[in-house]
Amino acid sequence: MDIASTPTEAQENTQVADAASPPQAPPVIRREDYLPPAWLVPEIALDFALGIDETRVVSKLKVVRNPDAAGATALRLHGDQIAALAVRVDGEAINDWRLEGPDLLVELPGAEHLVEVETQVNPAANSKLMGLYASNGMLCTQCEAEGFRRITFFPDRPDVLSTYSVRMTGDKATFPILLSNGNCTAQGEDADGAHWAEWHDPWPKPSYLFALVAGDLVANHSTFTTMSGREVDLNIWVRPGDEGRTQHAMDSLIASMKWDEQVFGREYDLDLFNIVAVSDFNMGAMENKGLNVFNTRYVLADPETATDGDYDAVEGVIGHEYFHNWSGNRITCRDWFQLSLKEGFTVLRDQLFSADMGSEAVKRIEDVRILRSAQFPEDSGPLAHPIRPDSYQEINNFYTATVYNKGAEVIRMMRTMAGPEWFRKGTDLYFERHDGEAATCEDFIKAIEDGAGLDLTQFRLWYSQAGTPLVSASLSHEGTTATVSLSQTVPVTPGQPDKKPMPIPLRIALFDRDSGTHAGEQLVVLDKASDSFVFEGFAKPPVLSINRGFSAPVSIDIERANEDLVFLAARDDDPFARYEAMQSLVVQHLVAAVGQGLGDAARAEARAAIGKAFAAILTDPALDDLMRGELMILPAESYLAEQMLVADPGAIHAEREALKTWLGREYADALTALHDRAVAVPYGRDAAARGARKIKNQALALIAAGNAQEGARRAYAQYRAADNMTDRQGALIVLASLDVPEREEALAEFHGRYEGNALVIDKWFSLQAGSFHPQVLANIRKLAEHPDFTMTNPNRVRALYMGAAMNPKAFHDASGEGYRLIGDLIRRLDPINPQTAARFVPSLGRWRRIESVRAAMMRAELEKIAAEPSLSRDVREQVTKSLG
Repeated sequence: MDIASTPTEAQENTQVADAASPPQAPPVIRREDYLPPAWLVPEIALDFALGIDETRVVSKLKVVRNPDAAGATALRLHGDQIAALAVRVDGEAINDWRLEGPDLLVELPGAEHLVEVETQVNPAANSKLMGLYASNGMLCTQCEAEGFRRITFFPDRPDVLSTYSVRMTGDKATFPILLSNGNCTAQGEDADGAHWAEWHDPWPKPSYLFALVAGDLVANHSTFTTMSGREVDLNIWVRPGDEGRTQHAMDSLIASMKWDEQVFGREYDLDLFNIVAVSDFNMGAMENKGLNVFNTRYVLADPETATDGDYDAVEGVIGHEYFHNWSGNRITCRDWFQLSLKEGFTVLRDQLFSADMGSEAVKRIEDVRILRSAQFPEDSGPLAHPIRPDSYQEINNFYTATVYNKGAEVIRMMRTMAGPEWFRKGTDLYFERHDGEAATCEDFIKAIEDGAGLDLTQFRLWYSQAGTPLVSASLSHEGTTATVSLSQTVPVTPGQPDKKPMPIPLRIALFDRDSGTHAGEQLVVLDKASDSFVFEGFAKPPVLSINRGFSAPVSIDIERANEDLVFLAARDDDPFARYEAMQSLVVQHLVAAVGQGLGDAARAEARAAIGKAFAAILTDPALDDLMRGELMILPAESYLAEQMLVADPGAIHAEREALKTWLGREYADALTALHDRAVAVPYGRDAAARGARKIKNQALALIAAGNAQEGARRAYAQYRAADNMTDRQGALIVLASLDVPEREEALAEFHGRYEGNALVIDKWFSLQAGSFHPQVLANIRKLAEHPDFTMTNPNRVRALYMGAAMNPKAFHDASGEGYRLIGDLIRRLDPINPQTAARFVPSLGRWRRIESVRAAMMRAELEKIAAEPSLSRDVREQVTKSLG
């Protein structure tokens, strides 16, 4: 078990919770019950005696009574599966401390004390990867949200801010590098082969931002000069041999620092900034003050091993964690209900950064695609919650697309209504008012309100109401007047049967049919249940372009003739609106084909409209290839399912594949010409070369759909000729779905080429699990027995099993085998890593929106999971809500 070592007879005062006691239902934590902490900890000193199997920790806490809290004299120090070996108050050992559940309580008179607690942990046994754990011979920490309590007893809540002093001692051969937050103030060696380092972080921070890393690491080093002229040392620490794949991460870090100064006026505040890449990590990365710990997949990149998408992800995540230095660290959350205060705002900041670094249009489309594939289903399912939740049982379950991605969209709406300059005035005011504080979402809204001069009273509903609003729109024309009529409904979600209208900012334009132009974009705000907006000067009915730039995270219900959608797909000057028109053409056709069936004439008419728009996309000289590649992507099957009250995944898959086959055959010549053109473009990191690779792989997939033999030939040739991972993986993805001899040869060659490179072998697992091969489920079962598969590495588990859960052909197989596969995984993984296991539950939790036969099998898997006697809080909360 992941618990401190058994006490010895000499440790008479050691107490530990009874590990054999039956699990109790976790309490429900409610936002309305928030109380300030009774005691504050302005200073903490930590002393670590490091070892892989045994680490001793001595924490010294200066505690002072909080004048803003009433009552209790007891100091509550949170713990989780750790034992107190000794407790001292003001230098004297005491025996009258007690455990209440996992927490340590000490009765303290007076107003100020020094409390010292000694603990012992086993990092090697920590498979949950929360707290202090071992990863391939090194030690590292993950403390958000409640991991610090697995290291030492502490008031582990985000509104307790402390300055940290840390001393680490360890064997120099095992741990040649010793890192923590802030600046290194001293270091030295002992006579027994050990060495030590002392670190001090001058900025008060909550315990979730504490970090420690010890191991055999090498650094890519650089410097950055801030806008005030201070030089900051930058290091990206990796295992020896990986340093050659860190330059893109370093370039991204420097670009992030410069961008945050220019766009938000935020300057870095320490003399040192460290990033460490770790191969075993539950999350993508962590923004610990001055010492960011990253999953290796968001640090390591070179053309041979990383796709263009990987490069973008490294840049975006590096930016995200760096931007947290102000939006999360300097100003943190009062409590975990305010998580979107830091995450929603920082996601918006990283989105704006990535848009400025690359294609703004493509980045916006990518962000919306993620929102629709991950957050919209969350909003319409049993796990729906507002971006500021009202309650939780396990905080790890609220690291969701709603809190992050919808949270970012809500703040983007404020920026849209205020305009970038006035929004900046609001954020400046926010940073000025709350620097050094644990703040709330209300504090942020009020700062934007005051700084930008907005009235956001009604807008606050976006923080408290769950669900994706549905906006119904229609356009009428009489004489020279065009009227846009809008209405909104916010759907019923668990615990929220009645909803109020919310302010919905919609960017719109009315196109003249003959000239193909419009008189200017306008912003309308729908803040009532229904409203109409009148526009003059149209001799003919115009074409409505609505929710341009995806100005609001809503669904739009509007009846538009195919000819209007073809017009917008070919001529709209807003890139997102053009993309949306193309998507709408396809969605209308596929939803109709699945829901009501189509006769030959209706199917031919719909396909002709799609084909007309598709042909324009393939040949439009005004389009750059990055945008062209986006417009060629068909709507995901999960998004199509969201358009139906009850979805038939098998029918959706069949109809979407049939359309791909038709496009591949109907436009075979144009697609092969496009592929040939792209093949001739040499590798580069510039936009033109990246665009060429994008259309190359999109064209290849459609060619293979229309002609498997030609697709296999071209894919194999592309694979053999590839000088970069984007081309090699793109070809292998196509081959993985085909039942051809080239498939096995390419897969074997790929594995042999990259054996030992964990991140690339993850790709090998993932692309097979996500394939549409006829035997995909059998292949997944076989891969689970592969020597390279392990249940203890979250990246490897996600590569195989999330690939399966997100693959509609495998997951929704009519036999129910896909559901059993994921159900079995959750039960097996939960005792090892409950946080990762819980992330697979929502895929089964969508059963209410699936046709009855499959729904019964999905529910049965959830019931089997619920029947497990020792489920973690993470999984039990998700399963209970999914069944309720």
